Amino acid sequence: MACGTARTGLPPGATPPDGLYEAGTYAPARPALDRLLEPLRTLVERDKLRFVRGLPPGSRVLEVGAGDGRFTSRLVAAGFDASGIEPSEGGARMAGARGAPVQRATVEELELEPATLDAVVVWHVLEHLGDPARSLERIAAWLRPGGLILVACPNLASLQARIGGDRWFHQDVPRHLTHFTATGLGLLLGGSGFRIERISQLLVEQNPLGMWQTLLNRLTGGRDVAFRALKRDLEHEPGVGRDLALTAIAGPLLAPLAVVLELGAGLAGRGGSVVVVGRRLEGPPAP
Repeated sequence: MACGTARTGLPPGATPPDGLYEAGTYAPARPALDRLLEPLRTLVERDKLRFVRGLPPGSRVLEVGAGDGRFTSRLVAAGFDASGIEPSEGGARMAGARGAPVQRATVEELELEPATLDAVVVWHVLEHLGDPARSLERIAAWLRPGGLILVACPNLASLQARIGGDRWFHQDVPRHLTHFTATGLGLLLGGSGFRIERISQLLVEQNPLGMWQTLLNRLTGGRDVAFRALKRDLEHEPGVGRDLALTAIAGPLLAPLAVVLELGAGLAGRGGSVVVVGRRLEGPPAP
């Protein structure tokens, strides 16, 4: 952790289970719940937009890991020439159904002309990648000098992580392979050809939810019971009835505490997620 990052992964020789990004906290939400969550999702998307408001209309923006294409569509509606890539079949399919300009591809597979992008959004993606440094090198090559990069990741130095330990909501192994602090993320970006302009740990997305679910994880036998119940992904495992009852009772009581704790943590530089905004430097990265 001296470098501000940590690595986790599968045992040697093991392979990720099938459908890794189609189940668990990545499972589709219930249709009725989708409609109820629409105002919150709109708030989240507007909060994310504040990090790219300095870009002129028509700027060419790529979202890496675009999921169901919601934010890519929001970027288009905001006047940007935006597109996205998404490696998961389910996410790309939902983006296509939405009419979002998202293609199924990874950073390694995508071929773009060098220095043709004005901005790249990498929102809760780097932690999933086997070689984040290599991916950032490719992204840096696609950006024009002075181009913007927006990176968000779970914060290993957060109050959430300290409270949760191995039951921290964002310690999502084997999906999350690299765990960053603000220092580690800044060092990685700096070594990949970017000048750091801004670091923020006050976010609507992920942070209050992550704190709330982490507090609940300290009470329940299973992990992420509330979130998985909303996604219809709870198996009939021993103790699930007890966990659901605990969640129903403690969840409403812990929600205000989670918001207060996360607000204080963000102000103290210990927010559940960290956002780093950087600019592409002239020339190659420093050795």
